[in-house]
Amino acid sequence: MAQTKSDIGLIGLAVMGQNLALNIADHGFRISVYNRTTEKTEKFVAENPTTPGGLHGAKTLEEFVGTLSRPRKIIILVQAGKGTDAVIDSLVPLLDKNDIVIDGGNALWTDTIRREQALRAKGLRFIGSGVSGGEEGARFGPALMPGGDPAAYKELEPIWNAIAAKVDAKTGRPLSGAAPGKPIQGGVPCATYSGETGAGHYEKMVHNGIEYGDMQMICEAYAVMKGLLGLKAPEMGAIFAEWNRGMLGSFLIEITADILQQKDPVTRKPIVDVILDTAGQKGTGKWTSVNALDMGVPAPTIAESVFARCLSAIKEERVAAAKVLKGPSRKYKGSREALVAAIHDALYCSKICSYAQGFQLMREAQKEYKWKLNFGEIAQIWRGGCIIRAVFLQKITEAYARKPDLANLLLDPYFNKTVRQAQENWRKVVALAVECGVPVPTFSSALAYYDSYRSARLPANLLQAQRDYFGAHTYERTDRPRGEFFHIDWPEAGRPQLAMK
Repeated sequence: MAQTKSDIGLIGLAVMGQNLALNIADHGFRISVYNRTTEKTEKFVAENPTTPGGLHGAKTLEEFVGTLSRPRKIIILVQAGKGTDAVIDSLVPLLDKNDIVIDGGNALWTDTIRREQALRAKGLRFIGSGVSGGEEGARFGPALMPGGDPAAYKELEPIWNAIAAKVDAKTGRPLSGAAPGKPIQGGVPCATYSGETGAGHYEKMVHNGIEYGDMQMICEAYAVMKGLLGLKAPEMGAIFAEWNRGMLGSFLIEITADILQQKDPVTRKPIVDVILDTAGQKGTGKWTSVNALDMGVPAPTIAESVFARCLSAIKEERVAAAKVLKGPSRKYKGSREALVAAIHDALYCSKICSYAQGFQLMREAQKEYKWKLNFGEIAQIWRGGCIIRAVFLQKITEAYARKPDLANLLLDPYFNKTVRQAQENWRKVVALAVECGVPVPTFSSALAYYDSYRSARLPANLLQAQRDYFGAHTYERTDRPRGEFFHIDWPEAGRPQLAMK
């Protein structure tokens, strides 16, 4: 009797790969797995003998490819960059026309575009899919952001929809309760086709940039509560837990509440007080910031969150500087309840601005790469499974449902009203933090972004005059149509000479 062919295959059995494979098998799909280290493959299959779909371990790539039904669908979950290229190079000679290769790693979107073009020339199809949610998401339901060949995704879609996180169709809140062998039934899957070539990985990059901003803004809320109110970790944990029941409700707020309640098993102090204040990064936040600069899209809050991590990394230098550089001595003496409420509003308003920047960046990218992104659907799939999953994303979904071509989230009636009502508290927090010497780079940059975006006239007129003065870069005039450029003979200011360029 011929052995049953697998529905899909997966290469790379680190924790993410193992969990995604088990998720696929839990949903009734037979999956073949391969890892360069044969012992790891054998151990993984032996430890999971009763999955509903079934796991098949292969010792060689040739055996692995031979176990798959055609057209073959192969997920690669290895280290991004050269590691992914090496696996693809090894696979290509073994594949047939129309087979589908799926990169589920954190790839740079330009690498995804390159790989898609190279494989298409060989008659193969390529999908670059963002996978967000960490190890738990991979196991019980991630947010999935596939991009690439649309016909190829149609063939992958039943699997991707099955394994994705699910949200309630009415409220948009994530459905919970998944367990090994018992996946969630019903709900709306957090997976949708992003667009051709590198759209999926681009979307995942922006997701990660927004994630950087969210995390830093939460840290600033913590820093203001600690620095101005002197609150202890458990007290702040209770505040974050309360916030998690409202419009700030999110995965990151939830885990922050848990973290602040956790004690160090050695010292019995709050664990957050014994963790060194140096933050790491894997580069995706930097990619988002660099791409925003490349495309001329303002994303200062996301960029400031990256710089905040960079500043945290120079710990020894900061310790030395703290002995020399002195800040203000002012202390906050007002109401604790009023300031906590103001911090809540500052966090929410800053969050709105950060997401507005991320969506503006995607809007510009779709022009650059000729994608057709559905921003409402993007917000929908981020409601569950991913790290930035939040109640707030339902409001973004609704904003784009009202106006699909919305230029900026701040222009939506809900977000406009929210910021207008909360901005006094937001400004109070930023002002108090500055007066008391507590750094709030994302709170303040988000406020500057808001004030700049709502300004009909900015001081860039003076800047452009400076550029024309020292470099003859020309300028446009307020009394002439856009697109007409002029230059004045600045060294002889008494003899202005206008010339069209």
